[in-house]
Amino acid sequence: MTAIDELVGEGQSIWLDAISRRLLSSGTLARYINDLRVTGLTSNPSILSHAIAGSSDYDALLAKAALESSDPEELVYELAIWDLSEASDLFMPVYSATGGRDGYVSIEVPPQFAADSRQTLLWAHRLHARFANPNVMIKVPGTPAGFEAVSQLIYEGIPVNVTLLFDAGQYRGASSAYLEGIERREAEGLELEVASVASVFVSRWDGAIDTLVPPELCAKAGLAVMQEIYVAYQELLDTARSRRLEAGGARPQRLLWASTSTKNPDFPDTYYLGKLAAPGTIDTVPEKTLLAFADHGSVDPVLGSSVSAARETIAGIVAHGVDFAEMAVTLQQQGAAAFEADWRSLTATVGGKVQKLGQSS
Repeated sequence: MTAIDELVGEGQSIWLDAISRRLLSSGTLARYINDLRVTGLTSNPSILSHAIAGSSDYDALLAKAALESSDPEELVYELAIWDLSEASDLFMPVYSATGGRDGYVSIEVPPQFAADSRQTLLWAHRLHARFANPNVMIKVPGTPAGFEAVSQLIYEGIPVNVTLLFDAGQYRGASSAYLEGIERREAEGLELEVASVASVFVSRWDGAIDTLVPPELCAKAGLAVMQEIYVAYQELLDTARSRRLEAGGARPQRLLWASTSTKNPDFPDTYYLGKLAAPGTIDTVPEKTLLAFADHGSVDPVLGSSVSAARETIAGIVAHGVDFAEMAVTLQQQGAAAFEADWRSLTATVGGKVQKLGQSS
C-alpha cells in the first residue's frame, strides 16, 4: 500500500493545488486522477500568474480572446476559464461517482475585493455563469465582507470555497456564513445540499513564526493551530444546529488544508501531509509536494490526538512574544496582499502581451 492509499484510507481527499495548460495538454492531470487518486483541484491568483505569465502556452488563445476584449482582467479570466473548464470535465466522473462530495475545481474572485462584498458577489455570479459543469466552486476570501458574500452565494445554491483562513475564529466565521446560507434555503423549502469547503492555511504559520522561536519550536505552530481548528470543526458537527440541517439533506462544510508545502528546508518535503490526515477532510497539494508524497511520504496523523499537547505548544510560542490572534489577522492580510500583487503583475503582463499583439497586427 502506498502513502497515497493510506491517506485516502484515512478518509481524506487529495486535491491538486495547481493548474496550467501543460498540466492539461500533456495528460498529466488525467494521470494524477487515475494513478495518484486526485479528486479535485484548486487555483488562486499566484497559481494563475505562474501558469499564464510564465509561459507562451496561452499566447494563441490570448490573441483570439483579444479580438473580443482588451481588458487584461477579463482576458486573464478567459484564459483561466479555458483551463478550469477542461479540468472540470476531467473531474466530472469523480463528481458523479461521489454524489457531488468530491470532483470540484475552484476559481477565485479578484483579490482586490476582499473587503467589498458587493463586488465579490458580482464577480462570483459572473464566474459561476461561465461554467457549464456543476463541479465548480467560487473561492471567496474569509474576511467579514467575504462572509456576507458566502452566506448569499450558499443561499443561491452556488458552491463556495472560503479561502485565506488561519485560525479557529476565522474558521468559525466561515462555517457560520455557510450555515446561515443553508438555513435561509431551509426557511424557503429549498434543497439543502450545497457544497462548500473552508480552506485553512498551514505552513504560512511556521514561515512567520520560526524566526521568532528557538529550534525546538520550529515547524510546530501550523500543526498546533490546525489541531485547534479540527477540534472546532468536530464541535460544530456535533451541534444540534448542524445535526438538524444534515438530517434535512445538508452536507457539512468540509475542512480543506491549504498551504501544505514545506517552507523550512530543515524539515521533510512531505512534512505536513501525513500529519494532517483526518476523515472527511481535504488536502490540497502543490504538484511537487504531491509527487514527493507519492514517492516517499508517510502517514502519521496528529489531528485525532489530544489537543492539550497542541495548546502546550501554542503556550510555549506565546511565551516568546507571539500573539496568535494578532498573527492570524496579519497572515490573512499578508495573504490577501500577496494574491493582489500577483494579480496586478499578471494583468500587467497580459496587458503588455495584448499591446504587442496590437502593434504586430
